[in-house]
Amino acid sequence: MPDPVRVTIEVLESLLAGYERDFEVRLWDGTVLEPASDRTPRFTFVLKHPGSLRALLWPPSQLTMAEAYLYDDIDLEGSLDGVFRLADHLLVERRWSAAERLKLARRLLRLPSERAPRVGRGPARLRGARSSLLRSRKAVGYHYDLPPEFYALYLDRRMVYTCGYFGSEEDSLDTAQERKLDHICRKLRLQPGERLLDIGCGFGGLILHAAKRYGVDALGVTLSPPQADYANARIAEAGLADRVRVEVRDYRELDEPEVFDKVASICMFEQVPEDELPDFFARAGALLRPGGVFLNQGIAAHADFERTARRGPSFIERYVFPDGGVVSISAALRAAESAGLEVRDVEGLREHYVLTLRHWVSRLEQNAQEARALADDVTYRVWRLYMAGSAYQMEQGRLNVYQALLAKPDRGAVRLPLTRDDLYEAADAREPAQAIAAAR
Repeated sequence: MPDPVRVTIEVLESLLAGYERDFEVRLWDGTVLEPASDRTPRFTFVLKHPGSLRALLWPPSQLTMAEAYLYDDIDLEGSLDGVFRLADHLLVERRWSAAERLKLARRLLRLPSERAPRVGRGPARLRGARSSLLRSRKAVGYHYDLPPEFYALYLDRRMVYTCGYFGSEEDSLDTAQERKLDHICRKLRLQPGERLLDIGCGFGGLILHAAKRYGVDALGVTLSPPQADYANARIAEAGLADRVRVEVRDYRELDEPEVFDKVASICMFEQVPEDELPDFFARAGALLRPGGVFLNQGIAAHADFERTARRGPSFIERYVFPDGGVVSISAALRAAESAGLEVRDVEGLREHYVLTLRHWVSRLEQNAQEARALADDVTYRVWRLYMAGSAYQMEQGRLNVYQALLAKPDRGAVRLPLTRDDLYEAADAREPAQAIAAAR
């Protein structure tokens, strides 16, 4: 039988030909391959057993690579930033001839076929029509129905699970998330006494902020019972239960035409299939009073994302956001316009999401032991990998996140000021609602 150490090293040398290796490799027997240069390795790539490399690369796909890490065939010690550059080299940038592929496959198949046990959090297994209410609940529950304490390990104190808004790279996560919530409220030009709907409200951070600082009445809807329970407990603790509530409801179950002055949906519409986006925007518009505005924040893909980002099944779809997907900003805005909404403002927040995700990854890694205790090791690895990978894709420009301010004209009229000046006024001693009223 071939020596697995020798075969593994041969395969690695073939894979990394022409690639300046900036990481260390450690094999199961203690063999260490130093970086190609003298600099400190960016991370250590750990092969846990003789079949590790075969488990990582056969069959070749993004999902195979991810599962090898999730189930501990391999480990990744240190920063994950360089890991995704390596994956790009192997899956996207390097052009393999048929002969090279065949030679690599033969070498891999000489390695043992052993794999670490696939126990713990498994891939999502959903049944039924993709757009059905029951399947949507299952898809959302797969990601969000962990204990709130798990999310608290890496989120800010308000438990805001979306992109922050940074004034500088030195801002804390708490500061950036408070600034983001206020930025949304100011874009919506919230006024005391208005009714606000938050579609996909998460742990209720936005509606709580809007009620406390802008004096609105607010309804949040989510498909996750743990999120609703957590949010309603915070609402009661704040003494706002008479004006704010969160319900476990699908947005398609809302049947209250033209009763909300303002609507927001923050990074929820990625769960809506592309062919149903016009209906999503139409339903949001139907809930708005004429002249009202809808702020939709969501992740969008660069036009060639599918070509550059992956080959084969998606790790994100199987282990993170089942049935989720991203479209280009142009496709999203086209769907909004087809639903009768008018595009009034679009802001890209890509750099802000990179900073947010890096905060999240760092905080999760610092609390790794607690995360494993609240969930399991596989879940910890899923979250670490998906958040670090998302930061990389954002940094590369393959993904972006946009805030689109959409209006429902009232015979052509929209309740918005003529300029954006009120959004960027320096903070002063006035309450936000007073400042906005003065700007109007």
